[in-house]
Amino acid sequence: MNDQPVDASLQLDRQLCFKLYAASRAVVRGYKPMLDRLGLTYPQYLVMLVLWEWQATPVSQPTVKALGERLLLDSGTLTPLLKRLQQLQLVQRQRSGRDEREVHLSLSEAGLALRDRVPPLKAALLCDSGVDLDNLDPLRDGLDHLLQQIRALS
Repeated sequence: MNDQPVDASLQLDRQLCFKLYAASRAVVRGYKPMLDRLGLTYPQYLVMLVLWEWQATPVSQPTVKALGERLLLDSGTLTPLLKRLQQLQLVQRQRSGRDEREVHLSLSEAGLALRDRVPPLKAALLCDSGVDLDNLDPLRDGLDHLLQQIRALS
């Protein structure tokens, strides 16, 4: 057995990656009751958030590729999510007439209507969580900056 002290930089509680991982899991777990009421998984909810954004502020190419870039996900991950959302009649997918490889996305009436159910559920979620809402904007800004720095490396 090695009796050397553990380097403090190797302690679990000092690992930013662990804190981000644990926080992400806790947030997703916290969202679960709301998402269950909506009939969505967390990744499906993220897809819907982007499509609702695009509905409000249209983009030139609302494609699977653009969605993947926005969510930092590949098409292999998105395709089953989009198929399921289409089965739930929330999303419509249509191949481009110009390029068969390009798949355009749009919301169905039900997908658009679902958006109206989110704000009251999300407000209740935030109230019930006890999170200090004044801390969220600086935290989000810091995470945006961190993500930009990490993505610049790859």
